[in-house]
Amino acid sequence: MDYSNASLLLKRPVTVKAIVTAQWKEEVSQQLQKQVAQIDKQMQQLEMQGKRTIEEITKQAKDPAGPQVKKQTENIQGQVSQKKAEMLEKKNQLLQQLQQIQLLELNNEVIQAQMESFFRLEKGDNLVKKLNVEVVLRDGVVEEIRGEL
Repeated sequence: MDYSNASLLLKRPVTVKAIVTAQWKEEVSQQLQKQVAQIDKQMQQLEMQGKRTIEEITKQAKDPAGPQVKKQTENIQGQVSQKKAEMLEKKNQLLQQLQQIQLLELNNEVIQAQMESFFRLEKGDNLVKKLNVEVVLRDGVVEEIRGEL
């Protein structure tokens, strides 16, 4: 079999970068603020659900002040507290990202995402160059594709 014209179809990572603009900052800030608001809402729901569950256990118990009920309510409170702590950690990360966004200078490039694409590799190709591909966006529009396609 003749392999002189053989080629491979491979997958490679593609870095998507965004050029920082006033519009980009505004859009990313709004997304982060929505996520923070969603976490706040989830925390309120969790709190209410925990209280309702404890009330149900207390109502259904023969001895609401007994050690079994106390243990169950403490367990539920512990689970609620643990989940709230996780949510607060996520919220704090989002708030830090929000601060960092505000500090970015206009026209800087920031990594926005990682994607994958397929490419054809043939004899004589420089694999390293073919693996280094970036897409640069300005307000969501492709401004530049860097690297060998």
